[in-house]
Amino acid sequence: MATQSGWADHSQRRGQRPRAWSIKCLILSNFEAIPVTDPVGQPLGDRAAWWALVLLTATYTFSFIDRQIINLLVDPIRTDLSLSDSQVSFLQGLAFVLPYVILSIPLGRIVDRANRIRVLVVGILFWTISCVSCGLAKNFWQLGVARMGVGAGEASVTPASWSLLADYFPEDKRALPVSIFLMGPYLGAGLSLILGAEVVGWASGLGSIELPLVGAVAPWQLTFMLVALPGLVMVFLLPLLREPPRTEKLNSTNTRLSWGEVARYVWPRRGVFGAYLLGAPFIVLVLYALQAWVPSLLIRVHGLEIVEAGRYYGTIALVAGSAGVLSGPVAARWLASRIDPATAPLVTSIYSTCLLIPVLIGAGLAESLTWTLVLITGASYLVTFPLALFATGLQNASPNEMRGLMAGCYVLSTNLIGLALGPTSVALASDYIFKSTQAVGSSLALVGGVVLPMSVLLMWRGLAAIRRTA
Repeated sequence: MATQSGWADHSQRRGQRPRAWSIKCLILSNFEAIPVTDPVGQPLGDRAAWWALVLLTATYTFSFIDRQIINLLVDPIRTDLSLSDSQVSFLQGLAFVLPYVILSIPLGRIVDRANRIRVLVVGILFWTISCVSCGLAKNFWQLGVARMGVGAGEASVTPASWSLLADYFPEDKRALPVSIFLMGPYLGAGLSLILGAEVVGWASGLGSIELPLVGAVAPWQLTFMLVALPGLVMVFLLPLLREPPRTEKLNSTNTRLSWGEVARYVWPRRGVFGAYLLGAPFIVLVLYALQAWVPSLLIRVHGLEIVEAGRYYGTIALVAGSAGVLSGPVAARWLASRIDPATAPLVTSIYSTCLLIPVLIGAGLAESLTWTLVLITGASYLVTFPLALFATGLQNASPNEMRGLMAGCYVLSTNLIGLALGPTSVALASDYIFKSTQAVGSSLALVGGVVLPMSVLLMWRGLAAIRRTA
């Protein structure tokens, strides 16, 4: 592929309507021209690429079901194992996120060098076994170790999938597939609550459950075991995919970049990469805080049963979250025709985050169930709005040899701050500031009111860096 001429050429054609929705025009990531070589090998057919997208999106969705199902089970786990909210938040957050972020960069480097589908299959098998182990846990420490195993296995998903999608789809056709793939977390979060609620309701109706070789298990334990089963299906389906040829490489003869070569590439473009890697984490923090504590808000404050809470919030997360991640790129494309195209993605993200702040605070403080659900729907839509812009921008700003690594860096930054601190910050506010388990809504409002302005500030600084390098 020839080297792109950058936005200087684009600005000379501002009066022309582009022939295709180019992801480079949409995400606008080539603030500096990125040198690439001609593609190596022939691209796979459209049917194979879309079939791969289906399987990768399903994998991402199932990973979030296994990751997020614990959010629906907070109260029964807390009761059966005699845990505090802070201990539960550790299981939701740090127990998962520590191995997840520690392994993300090493696995990203492996993805850039090895067969990506095999890396993904091994990760799925590991997290599936670990999720079943969550259902066998009898105390806090056993459940904590099992959650760490889930995090370790799922660390392979983002680096491998992002790198595969960038090679399955050419750059000018990458926007829609990436947005569809990024629906996975919201499909998974929603389905974990909707289907999880049905599983919990069914299991609770069974009373005492005896399993061969295991003995008596509580309904929440059986839920962990059942939601792990789809992972085994993906272990058998993913090997049917073909590993695509690697394209858009810095060097056609050397597929392995040293750390020094990576640093020499990234440093001159640090403003571009920093805009993505520093702008997203605090938005992701709010996303995980919502997913972790909205079910408890509905149960504790508004008196819903666990099945009702799962159905309500599961539907909201599924519909509003998916709509938000698809709407962000559309809004950025519209805005790019009216302002400097190089800044449109981050400007879009800043606007949506500014709107999110009052909506989230209102959702946490609303007294009626109706207004709580309405505002949670708005918050779930706005919090996902900018995430596709961050993800696709990073992939297009990175050569093939660095895509897994940069995806790992994204996982590291968003989860070290987002997943590690999101659930925990709300729990700490409830335990030590408001000192009441009924104050989960106030805690959500406080956390959002503090961290979202920080996100806006970081994106604004990234915006200035992009303008300097444009």
